[in-house]
Amino acid sequence: MKKIIPLYILMYAISPIAVASYPWLSTLDPVIDYIEGGERLMNLQYGLHPLEEANNEEKILLIGVHGAQSRGYEWVYPLTSLDNNKTLTHFYRWDDNTCYQPSAVKLNAAIKSLVKERVNIKKIVILGHSYGGILLTWFLENWSHHLPIEIHTVASPLAGMESINYACNYKTPKTIINNVRSVQWRTKKDFDNVFKNLVYDPQIINLTSHEVQNLPTQYKGKRLGHNWSISYVADKIIFLE
Repeated sequence: MKKIIPLYILMYAISPIAVASYPWLSTLDPVIDYIEGGERLMNLQYGLHPLEEANNEEKILLIGVHGAQSRGYEWVYPLTSLDNNKTLTHFYRWDDNTCYQPSAVKLNAAIKSLVKERVNIKKIVILGHSYGGILLTWFLENWSHHLPIEIHTVASPLAGMESINYACNYKTPKTIINNVRSVQWRTKKDFDNVFKNLVYDPQIINLTSHEVQNLPTQYKGKRLGHNWSISYVADKIIFLE
């Protein structure tokens, strides 16, 4: 904890010159410069990063977890649109070129340290996209904090894929422990460029108490595929204290 607190102090004491390069929510443009904003998100060092200054009135800790080989732009609209005066929004930058388990454990530790300091937080909401959703399956079976946690996996191959199964010994989650809500948002396989050439849909799993939402094929007049699925989800999520 003694190492974490100074990091947050430094974050919020960045010089005016550095502010322009750091991906604060207020500087992310979801319409014109979302590519550039995504680059700034992905240029963050590995770890859990605040995207706004806390006002100590937030009730929900909101975290975005990117997928493999992300360019970050797919997170700009969801993070800026989901944030409000009762959310404290963060982005988790992790090494997606490695197995997910160590990064899941590190995220778990970072969350517990943060909510210990932010006593006003009453619930944690995490969105994980693609491989980031695989990372979040760790929480379904291992979350041990008293605060409730809401896990949203978006366009995630929760049934596993050959590379993840063998390299990382990935096993489909079998249970969801108490205090955890699991919501899976599935893209239409044939419209998802990551899944469409597979002989099966890697999103489909059978898990008790696991909620499933099937995404449409169109979003704002365009094809709803792998990356823009997070934006659709952001429009549908309603925060309840």
